[in-house]
Amino acid sequence: MAKHLNKHAREKMLDSTIADSFPASDPPSSGPDPEPGRRGSPSDSVKRGGEQDHERRFRREVEPLLGQRGREVQRFGTVTHVPIGLEERVRLDSVNDLNDILADTITLRDLYKKHHWQVAGHTFYQLHLLFDKHYEEQSKLVDLLAERIQSLGGISVAMAPDVAEMTRIQRPPKGREEVPVQISRLLEAHEQILTASRQAAERAEDRGDSGTNDLLVSEVIRTNEIQVWFVSEHLVDMPLVHAKSA
Repeated sequence: MAKHLNKHAREKMLDSTIADSFPASDPPSSGPDPEPGRRGSPSDSVKRGGEQDHERRFRREVEPLLGQRGREVQRFGTVTHVPIGLEERVRLDSVNDLNDILADTITLRDLYKKHHWQVAGHTFYQLHLLFDKHYEEQSKLVDLLAERIQSLGGISVAMAPDVAEMTRIQRPPKGREEVPVQISRLLEAHEQILTASRQAAERAEDRGDSGTNDLLVSEVIRTNEIQVWFVSEHLVDMPLVHAKSA
């Protein structure tokens, strides 16, 4: 008798737990499903439908909403209003200058990584490390330039096909080149960026955009100048063992 009561008490506790797990409007189906080939009552179908709707509703709340597309909310080459004390024309001119330099900087950054992977010869170890160090420094400049463009209300160039259309740096071949050629390409790219940055810095100062001027002078120009020094010294034809006779 005690065993029967304990079993009965356990069943009541289980029924109570199941009831607490579902809203009153969607109670769980009681009893087994109808046997195969046997039609259930309309109330059973309603109950099962309610359970499935309940499950689907809660599952949708945690599923990502995939495949979404929409219209452009701001076109490239435009600026929105930002309250930083600069007129729209000033900000637009600075954004255009910065995007040109950004496209070249992204190209130079990727050129460093290409040569980091493909460099060969007796200076491999030194240049492999140097090129990667310069890649990281150029990556920092990319971020600074892009964020300055965005802070002016503009849109920064970002995707590789768009960068390829805008950059003024000559595209290298897909294959490996000799080390002197790799270095020459890097130095030419640096010179392109330095020339454009100095001109853009002067224009920004004339327009009263001191923030853009400071970024170009303090970050872009100084970083590129020091990198030119480190890279260009590898093209100096100095003897390694025997000094040239006087």
